[in-house]
Amino acid sequence: MSKRDPLTYAIIGAALEVHTQLGNGFLEAVYHEALAIELSRRDIPFQHEVPLKIKYKGQLLKTIYRADFVCYDSIIVEIKALKQLSGIEESQIINYLKL
Repeated sequence: MSKRDPLTYAIIGAALEVHTQLGNGFLEAVYHEALAIELSRRDIPFQHEVPLKIKYKGQLLKTIYRADFVCYDSIIVEIKALKQLSGIEESQIINYLKL
């Protein structure tokens, strides 16, 4: 039996509840708002639309990424309203982790 990270497990539970209640077909903004409500109800600390700074050769760029949520000050949660992730979305997440 594998160990489960309780923080990640709690976030996934909140996301699954949103999906159970809303189902498929909404825009990301709807899921984003609903997940914020669900995280709050479960007392999961989060920030939304968190700016992530990008450096190029030691210099900060004006362009920033915005992570949908950062929970527990360390877990990035990105909302996607897609049937399947493509390489573009996977690359986006990897870039967030680099930042």
